[in-house]
Amino acid sequence: MTLHMTRPLEGVVLLELDHAPANALCMALRHDLSNALAHIEADTTVRSVVLTGRGRAFCAGDDLMEAAARGPAGVEAVLGFGGLMDQVEGLRVPVLAAVNGWALGGGLELALACDIRIAAPGAIFTASGVNVGLMASVRRLPRLIGEGAAKAMLLTGSPCTADTALRTGLVSAVETDVLTAALAIAERIASRAPLSVEATKRAVAGQGDETEVLTALFHSQDHQQALKDFAAKKTPVFHRR
Repeated sequence: MTLHMTRPLEGVVLLELDHAPANALCMALRHDLSNALAHIEADTTVRSVVLTGRGRAFCAGDDLMEAAARGPAGVEAVLGFGGLMDQVEGLRVPVLAAVNGWALGGGLELALACDIRIAAPGAIFTASGVNVGLMASVRRLPRLIGEGAAKAMLLTGSPCTADTALRTGLVSAVETDVLTAALAIAERIASRAPLSVEATKRAVAGQGDETEVLTALFHSQDHQQALKDFAAKKTPVFHRR
């Protein structure tokens, strides 16, 4: 069981869950993921992140075998999972989920906590809280695809195919080579003005005063240099300042 963290492209971090057979988020893997996110948050050379799973699963959510042995104290693990999802969602830079296979229960929640989701043709999404006597994704899923479509998943615990996910807006694209597609988008994001990307992510989340943020961005060196570069018909290069 491990989390692979690499830098395949300039400014891009790739995080790969690797916990056979279905990349369930046991407590050790959660700890590693949280630490990786904290490292990324502090490293201003990182401009985007791609999160995926190795093998045939994106993430199967909690490790139910491990959960069965936790006993009554397991409620802390259930609640702590939500904190980890908030850490993913609140990361300074955009996170792209390359959903290569099953995204079940907490795995669906992990994908929902990301900013952009791309699915492989065989990906399966299941809001499986009701299948195990819990609930999950009750906030993020309706916000993303609407209450009606979300309830159809949340209340039945039925699987959702990649094509249905695309139709409902759960994912933005279905790609045969999902990791390559996600890395291409991440590379594009990493080439944009970092302060603008970060501010845009916060604004969509309802954070910050828009007037203050736009004023600061206007006075940033990146914006001012970009104006000069566009006038000179040059491609701007951004330095996060």
